[in-house]
Amino acid sequence: MSGNDVRLPLHPKERREQARKLREKAFELSNPKKPADQESNGEEREFLEQNGFPVSSYSKGLAHDARGEVERGPYKQLLEALRTGREADLARIPLGTPPPLGRRLVGLQSGLSFDLEGPDAQVLTLRPAPRLGGRKNDAEMMELYWMALLRDVSFTAYGQSEEVAAAARELDRFHEQLDMPLAEAITPLTLFRGHSRGALAGPYLSQFLLQDFNYGAIEVPQRIQTVVPNQDYLTTFNSWLASQNGAPTPQQDVLDSEHRYIRNLRDLARYVHVDPPYLPYLAAALGIPRLARTPLELLGLQDDGNPYLRRTPNQEGFATFAAPALLALLAEVTTRAAKGMWFQKWFVHRRLRPEEYGGRVDVHRREAAHYPVSQELLSSEAHQRTLRRFGSSLLPQAYPEGAPMHPAYAAGHASSAGACVTILKAFLNERSPWPGRVVVPSDDGKTLRDYTGPGAGALTLGGELDKLAANISLGRSAAGVHWRSDYTEGLRYGERVALAVLREHSLLFNETGHFTVESFDGRTLRIERGELEVVTEGAAPASPTAAP
Repeated sequence: MSGNDVRLPLHPKERREQARKLREKAFELSNPKKPADQESNGEEREFLEQNGFPVSSYSKGLAHDARGEVERGPYKQLLEALRTGREADLARIPLGTPPPLGRRLVGLQSGLSFDLEGPDAQVLTLRPAPRLGGRKNDAEMMELYWMALLRDVSFTAYGQSEEVAAAARELDRFHEQLDMPLAEAITPLTLFRGHSRGALAGPYLSQFLLQDFNYGAIEVPQRIQTVVPNQDYLTTFNSWLASQNGAPTPQQDVLDSEHRYIRNLRDLARYVHVDPPYLPYLAAALGIPRLARTPLELLGLQDDGNPYLRRTPNQEGFATFAAPALLALLAEVTTRAAKGMWFQKWFVHRRLRPEEYGGRVDVHRREAAHYPVSQELLSSEAHQRTLRRFGSSLLPQAYPEGAPMHPAYAAGHASSAGACVTILKAFLNERSPWPGRVVVPSDDGKTLRDYTGPGAGALTLGGELDKLAANISLGRSAAGVHWRSDYTEGLRYGERVALAVLREHSLLFNETGHFTVESFDGRTLRIERGELEVVTEGAAPASPTAAP
């Protein structure tokens, strides 16, 4: 047979021209001609002008004085290098502990790179981070103190713990500041939960973090190698200051001799300490087939916009509307969200880590300097209990090295969570009841038992995905390295990235299909042929940075 016998739907030249037009249309969908202005909360400039010291800004890894204030020269050099964006200038930023011993700054140039899919790293925005000394910042710091105090309390014991009850009582006074509009109150059962409807239903931990999954022919149980209890770090000022200067970590995690299911905040913090960015969502996707007892039941777990459910009974998808497409998109949106998030971290907000603010609180309490620390925070039960247990106002860290070497706002884990969970929801029937057993870990984490508490029969696939996003994101708060608003805003940012990528992909199909997604703010969205339609409004008000 000669090549002349090949008959194609389109002539190669026509195909090439159509491909070019689709690429251009996809670019215009995700990259508006007039991008929104990037806006910080203005504190950095104010503090530099008034104090000569950026009280509210991230400076870990640079040189600091005896009070933990960053030296002016290195910080100005950092700002100038960020202003020019030149690789040579960024390479000359002086570190507090020079390489190779000291820790290095992470991701400075990520937000300067370009992409061939989705919104450019510098197109989307975040609302300004909460200001120091404000009630929202106080509420978030109190929550972090409580998380540190309660790291070793099993989730299943929250209803019986006096300390958990005390945390819920105090934080309920800051219900509005903690961005939980769907929770009527903060109680022991809603403490430290996410803000979406699914995150508030049933047990604390998502079922996706407890079910086994298959990595090809390899069966993977979800028991983890966790760390021993009561092991916290950077609770003395000398160790804290050394960490701010980027000193090498003198201690290492003390690992538990047994593998356990995630049963408390310390285990959750351990999980998100060593996880590749999209691992939890890859595991969720790979676990879906195990949830279905029959091929027909597996079809019922797929999004109703999948054309292979009804229109084409003689076919099934592969590179489109099927597992290979889903798995590839999880990795794709992770990198797109990360580039944009690292641009926000370094070039716009430079928000200090909770660990750094704990140092400010400690110095202020000792009257060695005066910073924006409210009396409400100092007199809070969370702070007072921390002071009694640890002997300082420093925020106890779950990791020996403390926070990562990049600014807090917003969270990389949260942006990955928002992006990946949105992709999973686009391929799955979110309203499907949870098809497997509903389980919780035993108090020692060695086994699983059936959950029969509130909401046991009302869990859905989409709700457990929302809860997975909250668990992974807030696991970083449980470690002491992120603020709550790093989670809420990072999650919404990642969602917007994924929706933009889905809009682009929806232009490309030969099939007549669509994606349906319930946003984290509760709206039902439909994506088809490049268009995004809001089908129903949500129960929660849409954030300024929510999905379009």
